[in-house]
Amino acid sequence: MTAILSIAIVVVLTTSVLLTIRWGNVVCTGSMPVSLFTFIAILFTSGLDVGLIMFPLVDFKVYATERPYSFANPLAIEFGFWGFLVWAFYFLTTFYFCIVEPKLKLFEIPAVSFVNNVVVIATCAFTAYLLLIYLPDYIQGISDPARFGLVGAVILCASLSSTDIRYVKALSVASIWLFFTLIAAIWLISGMGLSGLASSMAGIASYFANIHHFVTPITDYHQFYLYWWFAWSIMIGQFVSRFVGGLTARQLLAALLIVPSIPIAIWFSVLYFYFSNDIEIQSHWRWAMVTVGIVFVVNSLDSLIRLYTHNIEFTVTKFGAAQYVAGNWAMLATLVLLFQFTPLKIEWIGLVVVGLYSAIYFLLIKRRRELQ
Repeated sequence: MTAILSIAIVVVLTTSVLLTIRWGNVVCTGSMPVSLFTFIAILFTSGLDVGLIMFPLVDFKVYATERPYSFANPLAIEFGFWGFLVWAFYFLTTFYFCIVEPKLKLFEIPAVSFVNNVVVIATCAFTAYLLLIYLPDYIQGISDPARFGLVGAVILCASLSSTDIRYVKALSVASIWLFFTLIAAIWLISGMGLSGLASSMAGIASYFANIHHFVTPITDYHQFYLYWWFAWSIMIGQFVSRFVGGLTARQLLAALLIVPSIPIAIWFSVLYFYFSNDIEIQSHWRWAMVTVGIVFVVNSLDSLIRLYTHNIEFTVTKFGAAQYVAGNWAMLATLVLLFQFTPLKIEWIGLVVVGLYSAIYFLLIKRRRELQ
């Protein structure tokens, strides 16, 4: 699996570079174009989930003690797992669904459509599953019934939000401002000030000095992250491509690599200050982090629900709001339980997506004349 993943990443990154060289001035416009800020908000909150909020404090401990990560500091490692280079996955798929798919309609081929929808639904459920397994790290003593009940409520909220695209847009913008507020609050109570933040952020330079290490899996845990990014990439490209508002391919690549990485870098730097100075985040602030994380999960889920229900024509218009919400809740809740109680892993979903990439590349080569 490692060799397959490594080859796939090199192909994706190489393709992204070649696209910007050859078709960098091609203008990408979606079917529902929005402002750049709204586009980034939708991309950021749809393309990330609770892991952004809840993983770092747990991950820093791993990166600080395990030898394979010793080439850089824990902050640089965490940033490498979440920021900059990996967003090229989203660039490639967003470009494809803006420029190529409207001409070739490869995702309307029954076999491709079926695999794509299975991937979207399974990855959607995995997002809720992550919330389920990480809640005990942030809410001490939470009972299993409370955990499962909370995740069930989150899935219900996302199903309701997905009934209208206006809710998805509004929640995305609200989520990004809520995230900025959380960053500011956790930074202010730390006492680190601007100089402390700048000193902490300086550690991210180690990522760029060692960026080549992040192209292929460093460890099994890094491999999990990369397969996770692959699992997300096609479906996020499908969803956010409709909101691109007239950016050239070069501008789109720059926007995706740089803009989302800035708040990620600031957030991780604030948390790293707590970690490196052995400062405990008080329980009420952990609750605030959980709250923002839950909002991110709702935002991710409603985007993905909106995507796959459109693909399989399971819509509010066709079936009514009650059946739509109940059907999505039942399906996603069942899949969450499968992730919890069976060997089902996100790496398997990511491997399927790598296969789907291969099929699309093959079809593109076969039908390349139709793009001229």
